Amino acid sequence: MLLPEHLSPQDDSRTPAVELTDLTVRYGSVLALDKVSLTLQPGRICGLIGMNGSGKSTLFKSIMGLVRPSSGTVSIAGGTPNRARAQGLISYVPQSEDVDWDFPISVREVAMTGRYGRQNIFRRASARDRTAVDDALARVGLTDLADRQIGKLSGGQRKRAFVARGIAQGAEILLLDEPFAGVDKRSERTIVDLLVAESARGATILISTHDLSTLPSFATEAVLLMQRVLVHDTPAEALRPEHLALAFGVDVLGDHRGRSAASHLDPRTSDPGVAG
Repeated sequence: MLLPEHLSPQDDSRTPAVELTDLTVRYGSVLALDKVSLTLQPGRICGLIGMNGSGKSTLFKSIMGLVRPSSGTVSIAGGTPNRARAQGLISYVPQSEDVDWDFPISVREVAMTGRYGRQNIFRRASARDRTAVDDALARVGLTDLADRQIGKLSGGQRKRAFVARGIAQGAEILLLDEPFAGVDKRSERTIVDLLVAESARGATILISTHDLSTLPSFATEAVLLMQRVLVHDTPAEALRPEHLALAFGVDVLGDHRGRSAASHLDPRTSDPGVAG
């Protein structure tokens, strides 16, 4: 799907941060993504919206190169996902259920993993690595908890720790899978402020969220996904009731703000369908 004219980049010569072309992913007989085409330019914040089973998590993993497409292509900053990961260009903040919170690793060590691509094979942290981690932890407000085991943090603090990892890494592309789920308002505000700041420096951010009411306050564009890209436009356009009805398969035409739609369309309360 072509980006609408009012979202087109001013400099068409720039290499897209993320470019998916006819991406199809199957898990056996289950179709997770169907000919998805999507282009994200540098410096944009894109909200990813869809119910469980719509393919959001599969989309993230495809961009990271963690699942193999059945067909189609994935280009990250003009190269492959594997090259982007090796060069530290891309960082992924997963959903909470994808993390082993009992693993004996501290908050500081989680953030330091973002520096691994810049270290030698012995993983010896340099003064620059330590400074980058300290600065990242300060920006997410976790300096005082740096030595605490990651599983001992609250939900919001855990998400902030993984955001710190991406910041310490200096990643140009940040993928966040439901970073606001189960977090307190302070953590949500901290994460949003950091994403806006990272976007201002030129980073590209793709973020899935159930909180449709706040999405227009920070996102520059939004994608509605249901195995395919249904809409890729401004948040205001994507959140039009008739578009939400396409994505969630229910009638939301009585709500013109997206707020009550966000509450009763929360995928966590709906039929999950296939893994998404």
